Amino acid sequence: MHHRPRRPPPTRRRHPRRQRPLPQRPRRPPTGPGRPPLRNPRNPTPRSSLLTLYTDGLLETRDHDIDEGLDKMFHALARPAHNLDTVCDRILTTMLTHRPDDDIALLIARTRALNTNQIATFNLPSHPAIVAQARQHTTTQLTTWNLTDTTFTTELIVSELVTNAIRYGHPPIQLRLIHHNHTLTTEVSDTSNTTPHMRRARTYDEGGRGLLLIGQLAQRWGTRHTPTGKTVWTEQTLTPN
Repeated sequence: MHHRPRRPPPTRRRHPRRQRPLPQRPRRPPTGPGRPPLRNPRNPTPRSSLLTLYTDGLLETRDHDIDEGLDKMFHALARPAHNLDTVCDRILTTMLTHRPDDDIALLIARTRALNTNQIATFNLPSHPAIVAQARQHTTTQLTTWNLTDTTFTTELIVSELVTNAIRYGHPPIQLRLIHHNHTLTTEVSDTSNTTPHMRRARTYDEGGRGLLLIGQLAQRWGTRHTPTGKTVWTEQTLTPN
């Protein structure tokens, strides 16, 4: 398996009538040799752009080649839609007139920008005593956002993420809270490339339950690598008042 098999490039829609493929990047080495994470390319993208990633099975069919498929997909992307599910359904309906000859994957994302009052960032020293301070930062910020109903759960998540960063990561450590619509995102970053993995702790194990707890408290969680290390994130769905 390779990072970049023979696939058409992703596209970016900056305006309803302007779509174009993103710049081609050099081929990546095979996955699996145990190499450190590769540097991710960056492409500045305006707010509300649509990023579309897809496999060639969506475009190349017995009825038309890839170029014709791209034109059809761009036409489907140009039509307005209220949500991304509608965009995906429209593309699949437009492109698939019969059972596909190849496997198909389609992923669409919309870029967004947040106001400064929706983000709170705290730099933390790498010391066990700082976990209590991280919880206090969290409580204060959630009160500012009028999200006190989520305080208990979010404090538990912050405690686990910060503790893991102190034990298994490398300083500096940063806590970031993001409030957007009905989602609360908690991020803890450090400069280690080690990716955390969930495991089942045995009855008498003193540790190993942190990520299992996070998986139960948050709707989603994961890890993303950054140029300086990694970020472990969680998402909680907020109940409208």
